[in-house]
Amino acid sequence: MKNRILIVDDSFYMRTMLKNMLTDAGYEVVGEAANGQQALEMAAATKPDLITLDVILPDNTGLDVLKGIRQEQPDVKVVMCSAVGQEVIVNEALESGATAYIVKPFSEEKVLEIVGSALQEAASDQA
Repeated sequence: MKNRILIVDDSFYMRTMLKNMLTDAGYEVVGEAANGQQALEMAAATKPDLITLDVILPDNTGLDVLKGIRQEQPDVKVVMCSAVGQEVIVNEALESGATAYIVKPFSEEKVLEIVGSALQEAASDQA
């Protein structure tokens, strides 16, 4: 079974880039959200295995969205993706339940490595 991924980023370009990387690697992208409200709705509707989540969203912060997702789906893996790599924000994201944090710009190899290890962790959690 393919791993199901939801992409959350306000940048259409970034969503498209991530979608292409992930689908080329054999993942199923079940949705793309451009803001926090869409992210919460799509996460509930699609029940993804993993969510890539931008920190800066037009209607909310990624950290607030992360907390909302965690309340509804405590087991979903969330990889934060942001140009904001300040240590305090990275630490807050990880403390709030993010599985990993990728700082933009990132390489395809880095994204696939982090997504792959997060999903392996999910598989071993269920074993």
